[in-house]
Amino acid sequence: MDKSGVENILQQLQAASALASGAKKQSRPDEIAAVDFSDKLKAAIDQTNHLQQTADHLSAQFVGSESNVDLHEVMISLQKANVSFQSMIQVRNKLVTAYQEIMNMQV
Repeated sequence: MDKSGVENILQQLQAASALASGAKKQSRPDEIAAVDFSDKLKAAIDQTNHLQQTADHLSAQFVGSESNVDLHEVMISLQKANVSFQSMIQVRNKLVTAYQEIMNMQV
């Protein structure tokens, strides 16, 4: 996820927190609701995919003994890809759990 997306989410969380505490009345009701969940989820998945591809590419370059790739660059990219992937697994697990809870609700 890019920096502007993270900042946008933080601003929304702060606005929701202020609204919940009663410290500030929300002037525009569409401020928080304007975020499309599917777009954010797709962006996060795309970012994870990009990090994985970058790590694979750098690893292949390093193994191919190209002189312009350092080991620390490869290791950092692999760790970034790993952290991003683990985050996506946790999000998936939470979504599956939420889906199961909704499906078990009696109407």
